[in-house]
Amino acid sequence: MNLETMALAFLAATAIGGVAWVFIYPLLSGERQAEKRRASVARSEAVRVNTSVDRAQRSRRQQVENSLKEIEDRSKKEKKVPLGNRITQAGLSWSKQKFFVISGVFGFFVFAIAFLLGSGLLAAVGLGFAAGFGVPRWVLGFLKRRREKKFLAALPDAVDVIVRGIKAGLPLFESIKVVAADAPQPLKGEFLTIIETQTIGMPLGDACLRLYERMPLPEVNFFGIVVAIQQKSGGNLSEALANLSKVLRDRKKMREKIQAMSMEAKASAGIIGSLPPTMMFLVYLTTPQYISLLWTEPLGRIMLAGCVLWMSMGILVMKKMINFDF
Repeated sequence: MNLETMALAFLAATAIGGVAWVFIYPLLSGERQAEKRRASVARSEAVRVNTSVDRAQRSRRQQVENSLKEIEDRSKKEKKVPLGNRITQAGLSWSKQKFFVISGVFGFFVFAIAFLLGSGLLAAVGLGFAAGFGVPRWVLGFLKRRREKKFLAALPDAVDVIVRGIKAGLPLFESIKVVAADAPQPLKGEFLTIIETQTIGMPLGDACLRLYERMPLPEVNFFGIVVAIQQKSGGNLSEALANLSKVLRDRKKMREKIQAMSMEAKASAGIIGSLPPTMMFLVYLTTPQYISLLWTEPLGRIMLAGCVLWMSMGILVMKKMINFDF
């Protein structure tokens, strides 16, 4: 056998051995099965770690949500809010004396109009008292609810800005300054008040707790409690505020979902409640002598009062049916 044949045989045997080593040996030695087992164990460990982390985050968010619910229930049971605080919560800078003067002037104006239009003295006094005592307080409640709605709409974004600032290394006070510079009203004004209060010497935690007096919302109370506890004893503030932001967004989604689901009942209540006075007005335009028996005859007055009572009861029942608690 010549040298060339021996060299070709050696190269062929080497190539066959290399191919067998690469493709056949792992199957025979069990290395591939071992690699698969290691990969499956590592994958199960990663899934277990991720599952435990997700479970812990969900548990913390659930704790935040339960705390918000408890704070909201306690706020509903609190005593009546003083008039000065109600004026502040409505976003007005009036004093109590100015509010009483405006209420008295408005009540006297309604009394004069009713008396000049031919109403009796007793009816005019009743209308004036109702206008002077009830309407201004209803306006305060309306302004307060509108202001709270705007505040809640902007609060999750503000909390996210604070969380990102803390994670980037900024102090909490500087993160609040960033929010106060760019946030819309009324959140901007309230955070500016926190900055001004802290500047004159009050601790930041106490300044955040006082925000609840001007904006009586459970979310605001929880924000103040978290900041106050972190200022006194430390803790992971960014994680707590991130959970708060997540809970706020979930509550907003749930509120919007409930509103969408209850729109049919609200529309039905509005239509049913507006039909009787609308029909009375149309009948009065066509045949006033026919419909006027309801307020000129004693039996008609009783029937009219009964209709108003029953319609009011129906509207209140429908409102109770669509008033979901979450």
